[in-house]
Amino acid sequence: MMKIKEAILVEGKYDKIKLSQIVDTSIICSDGFSIYKDKKMIDLLKQISASSGLIVLTDSDSAGFRIRNFIKNSLEGYPVKHAFIPDIYGKESRKDKPSKEGKLGVEGMEETVLKEALKHCGATVLGEEKESILPKRVLTKIDFYKKGFSGGTDSAKKRSELLIMLGLPEKMSSNMLLDVLNTFLASGFLEETINSIFFND
Repeated sequence: MMKIKEAILVEGKYDKIKLSQIVDTSIICSDGFSIYKDKKMIDLLKQISASSGLIVLTDSDSAGFRIRNFIKNSLEGYPVKHAFIPDIYGKESRKDKPSKEGKLGVEGMEETVLKEALKHCGATVLGEEKESILPKRVLTKIDFYKKGFSGGTDSAKKRSELLIMLGLPEKMSSNMLLDVLNTFLASGFLEETINSIFFND
């Protein structure tokens, strides 16, 4: 079992059940969109984030991204990391039919996929000694613009192709993608690939 320092926020109880078999840490449920009206929960998440750090791990569908963005805005300035699961189509075994968008949620992901998602977002895995890796470069919005990932007529298409290439969810915004790529650079994950796309001429 992977023991991590940060608490993890998921959408529902089945996500929590799945994750609790894989990681040893506090796992909190947002209870879907009810978090929008739950000021006490937001205050609790701020306290948890300030004390141990927080990882947001939602489904890769539209609802998951709405909840993720709400948390991001509500906890601005707090130490929050974002873990992403890939777009994998299918249905969870407990369900009669696939979700509205046909994608597997956190509860339907393989253990290895969830562990990798947590590692890639920079989760602090306790007991694993790791040298501090500083990114050689930091991507900016200007880098995105220069390489045609924003501000151009085919920028959305280029970003979509990049998301597919990196195994990231299709609903990710340009700003979120920039944050994720910088997290990858800081952790050394896909560093060569990202450098070759943005910095090698």
